[in-house]
Amino acid sequence: MKILKQVNRQLLHRRIVLVIFDIMTVCIASIAPLLIRFDMHYKEIPDIYLSSAWDFMIINIIITLLVFYFFRLYHSLWAFAGTAEAQNTVAACFLCAVLDFVGLQILHYPIPRSYYFMYAMVLTAITICGRFSYRILRGIKHKQQNKKNGTKVMVIGAGEAANTVIKEIVNSNFSTMTIKCIIDDNKLKWGSFIQGIKIVGGRDKIVEYAAFYGIDEIIIAIPSASRATMKQLVEICQETNCKLRTLPGIYQLVNGEVNVSKLRDVDVEDLLGRDPIKVDLDSILNYVKDKVILVTGGGGSIGSELCRQIAGHQPKQLIIVDIYENNAYEIQQELKHKYPYLDLVVLIASVRNTNRMNSIMAKYHPDIIYHAAAHKHVPLMEDSPNEAIKNNVFGTWKTAQAAVQNGVKKFVMISTDKAVNPTNIMGASKRICEMIIQTYNRHYDTEFVAVRFGNVLGSNGSVIPLFKKQIMEGGPVTVTHPDIIRYFMTIPEAVSLVLQAGVYARGGEIFVLDMGEPVKILDLAKNLIRLSGYKVDEDIKIEFTGLRPGEKLYEELLMNEEGLTDTENKLIHIGKPIEFDESRFFVQLNELKKAVESECSDVRPLIQEIVPTYIPRKKTE
Repeated sequence: MKILKQVNRQLLHRRIVLVIFDIMTVCIASIAPLLIRFDMHYKEIPDIYLSSAWDFMIINIIITLLVFYFFRLYHSLWAFAGTAEAQNTVAACFLCAVLDFVGLQILHYPIPRSYYFMYAMVLTAITICGRFSYRILRGIKHKQQNKKNGTKVMVIGAGEAANTVIKEIVNSNFSTMTIKCIIDDNKLKWGSFIQGIKIVGGRDKIVEYAAFYGIDEIIIAIPSASRATMKQLVEICQETNCKLRTLPGIYQLVNGEVNVSKLRDVDVEDLLGRDPIKVDLDSILNYVKDKVILVTGGGGSIGSELCRQIAGHQPKQLIIVDIYENNAYEIQQELKHKYPYLDLVVLIASVRNTNRMNSIMAKYHPDIIYHAAAHKHVPLMEDSPNEAIKNNVFGTWKTAQAAVQNGVKKFVMISTDKAVNPTNIMGASKRICEMIIQTYNRHYDTEFVAVRFGNVLGSNGSVIPLFKKQIMEGGPVTVTHPDIIRYFMTIPEAVSLVLQAGVYARGGEIFVLDMGEPVKILDLAKNLIRLSGYKVDEDIKIEFTGLRPGEKLYEELLMNEEGLTDTENKLIHIGKPIEFDESRFFVQLNELKKAVESECSDVRPLIQEIVPTYIPRKKTE
């Protein structure tokens, strides 16, 4: 109640001030036209005209206050006044001028004919200036404070998107940013101005002008920039130790959505140096539309993104299978909200349970299976190899067998580059899975394929979330080895590849993504530290912990024996299947099954017999 009374008291005081101001305005507006008419010489104004103005003054004040009240000029918050308030003010003032004319004519007060027009102009000008001056002065005050305490900004790009962002920052009373300069590679724009901000030069001037102006933050406002261009710009900007932000993409510009709120921090994905993989969305739509799709491991990083993209392509029914109920629940709620008409089934089940997988497929009769369920964490699988084999190898075998028995048309398995010349249990288990689906493809009508790709940015257990967490905690950031390199892709890229592979699949293929140049993990850590606004080894230190069990310095996407053929998508290739003795393979599989079920102390020798390219890395290396 006290706060309410205080607010009401403040509003009352403001309205009283406005009323007093308006009374003074009417007085000035009543005499000013006569002064203007007689060249600003008050004594030369005839007494008859002065008497008319002063005698009608009280009536004029009452009329003006009533009109202003009717037009709600005492109710607006003038700190936020805009076009509507300006229109109301002009309309109210001209109505007052009309009523002034009518009143003077009715009462037969003599007045020069020029008086009425000048009265309207003076009344309007003083009223608008008075009411909008609060907002203007308040804005100037905020901008002065921002210049002293705000963030000094450099904008890279001088196109439409940059113009929109600059305009919003410059004109906002609430932005804490002060734009000091603009960078653009177009020489024809150098020396020009956008919203009063000078375009000082190209990208070669970024470091120089960042130091000259003491820049705190750099905004890359080029939504159409390719990943290669973005990588180059970010690498230059990192030399300044400024915080980096960018616009999400060109579609924001097309939709008219470019503004300050769309700015995002530059992500480590911008450093991959290649454009995202492009897929034929129409072919994917025709491929999954009106079909029953089953996704195992549907709550995981890859599995859940598969479900999101499939749900958007109008499947007849989407079945999510996952052993972990929390993940399954989260993707279930997300898809229910986004796709309310989707026929969605979410089941808790283990791919290791033969009867459960058979019963699910017998009931729902899926047309396509995306098999994403697997244990993927390399060091943990090194410590629990039997569980890795049970889940990855025999979970895949049982799911594939259930697919065959229930007439599934296509089976797409998620594999990994760690299956190539594996040095760890996880990679070796995935290689065995590839051998299983290649064998099944030769003997059954179901089309079996594998999709092999590298590390996925942002997935559960990946290095990026770990680095971000370590940076938030103040460091140190831990890197296993200074020379370790990895191929990277984004989760949407990985899923797009899997979906596209299903379209290309004719059975037995191992699809491989051309992932561009490998990324050095040490550089990734340094870049992420800089992108977070810190200095490497000063604010955040980097520590080397040594290679973990089963980890190697680099990953390969293809075995030496495998050939490589292209698909319609130049970034997707097909590896030639490796020949092996199938009958001996299944004998070895059964021996491996008995070994892991009896909790054999070391299954590695058995795995080496099945996968000759598997060479376990010793912990002492």
